[in-house]
Amino acid sequence: MAQRAQDPALNLQAHHALWTTSFILGNFVQTRKHAEQGLIIYDPQQHRSHAFIYGGHDPGVCCRIFDALAMWLLGFPEQSLDRIKEAVNLVQDLSHPLSLASAITHAALLHLWRREAASAQERAEAVIALSSEQGFATFLRWARILLGWTLAAQGKEDEGMAHVRQGMSAYLSAGEIQYKPFYLGLFAEVYGRTGKIDEGLTSLAEALAVVEKTERRWWEAEIHRLKGEFLLKLSPQNIGNAETCYNRALDVARRQEAKSLELRAAMSLSRLWKQQGKRVEASKLLAEIYGWFTEGFGTADLQEAKFLLEELA
Repeated sequence: MAQRAQDPALNLQAHHALWTTSFILGNFVQTRKHAEQGLIIYDPQQHRSHAFIYGGHDPGVCCRIFDALAMWLLGFPEQSLDRIKEAVNLVQDLSHPLSLASAITHAALLHLWRREAASAQERAEAVIALSSEQGFATFLRWARILLGWTLAAQGKEDEGMAHVRQGMSAYLSAGEIQYKPFYLGLFAEVYGRTGKIDEGLTSLAEALAVVEKTERRWWEAEIHRLKGEFLLKLSPQNIGNAETCYNRALDVARRQEAKSLELRAAMSLSRLWKQQGKRVEASKLLAEIYGWFTEGFGTADLQEAKFLLEELA
């Protein structure tokens, strides 16, 4: 309808609705398609008012955020970092605090995916400061969860768990579901670092139930992988169930073309096969997905994959 009306402003918002919805459904190729249209249409002077009319945030910032997230998931970790920097730089010129909170929050999230805990912590703390000052309750909740994960990843498990509990309690009390499976997955990871495997599995089960009920599938592959990891931590007798989880994670990641999550699932399954003496199968599985990548070889996941391939050889 916007195209027929030849209305660029409405066309921008139509793509805005589609890049966010496509992302939530786990269709990252479509996310990029619509986000790139946003990059083409958006003009900071003409569309500055959109932040006040539609959804409370700037669409030019938003399209860069979701393009960055989709690029990481699709296997382009360096390009995704460049794009999120564009979002942060753009919002600095707009003087719109809510858009700034969104950009920095998602920058923290992206660093978390890259397993750069210190950088993620720095940005999460910046969001907490900004959100506390401006009264942004939603971003304050999100940032506390992200901060908790970063602290736990750096060896401060108890402090990290305290932040995650606080953030998750506020998140669940508010009835939010937008990123619920993802945050429940983070909660599980912190449980795992503190040795609370049963609690972690409960959190992952809740995450998968939300995925099935709401079709929020963008973190589905990683939740299945984490479930496999937790089952093995619970008991070595869970090998069969863990392998099923890893294969499910691979299937979902491949269907979504989420190469970064496919790599993680392949590493988990390769380690399991290595323990079972299936070194050739493990090496073939991991080498295929590792060989697909053309960038990001300094990131933790790709370095870990390279090391595992060397061990399997």
